[in-house]
Amino acid sequence: MNQKFNRAAVPWLFLAPSLAGVAVFTGFPFLDAVRRSFQDAMGTRFAGMDNYRAVLSNSAFRLAAGNTARFLAVCLPLLMTVSLSLAIFLGWRAEAYGKLPGQGGGQIRFMRTTMVLPMAIPGASMVLIWKILLCPEGVLNQALSRLTGRLWETDWAFSGYAFPVLVATYLWKHTGYDMILWLAGLSGIPGEMYEAARMDGAGTIQELWYITFPQLKGTFGLVGVLSLVNSFRVYREAYLLAGSYPDPSIYLIPHLFAHWFLNLDVQKMTAAAVMMTALSLTGVLAVKLTRRRSGR
Repeated sequence: MNQKFNRAAVPWLFLAPSLAGVAVFTGFPFLDAVRRSFQDAMGTRFAGMDNYRAVLSNSAFRLAAGNTARFLAVCLPLLMTVSLSLAIFLGWRAEAYGKLPGQGGGQIRFMRTTMVLPMAIPGASMVLIWKILLCPEGVLNQALSRLTGRLWETDWAFSGYAFPVLVATYLWKHTGYDMILWLAGLSGIPGEMYEAARMDGAGTIQELWYITFPQLKGTFGLVGVLSLVNSFRVYREAYLLAGSYPDPSIYLIPHLFAHWFLNLDVQKMTAAAVMMTALSLTGVLAVKLTRRRSGR
């Protein structure tokens, strides 16, 4: 009994320093934010749900929350679909070249490096490149002017195209990272399953539907959670690309928090933070329950 207890305690001993750091620097401050979300501006009187009602009735919050939800609804499926497609393509290419020794390895390594390279580029440098491409005198407008024969002076980051531009920057930045995760999941699928399926006459579509996708259920949960977390970091690109007051279509929750912080609206910030955290935890728990029911 003592031996089993000691074995179970060893991992927690290694995790104890990290857990203590998370509790001190994240857990306790969040609990304080929860407390402040139910108090008045001076922090001396219990305000009940007044702060939450003020946040929900705020037009700027509704705009930012709607844009953030729209961004997640568009980007997460796109990111997971594109990254999975690239991972399957690279896996198929690697398998095809594996049957021909000495061929294609350099091409596969080049494709992987090209897709992962955006992760190594600093955000400020990336946004500078996008500005060179998308500003009124940028490369894209010059190319369109030559192709169409008329002058293009569209400021793509401050127009009706601002949302697609932000989506493109997000996909370009994170597709390679998710692709690596999918490749790790694909590498864990036994090759014997595909060989048996081919002997039974299964084609590529049947292999994907009955072998690849079911075996990637666990990876799907991991990629989904990490993509959701990374999506909230898109504020850096949005801020560097369009500043504190961007086009209304890309005005996100972090923009709103930055403005409330400057105005010292602590009660609104804490109430909104508690609501956003609750929604995020609900999403993570939903993914875990789905994985548990699927048996992975």
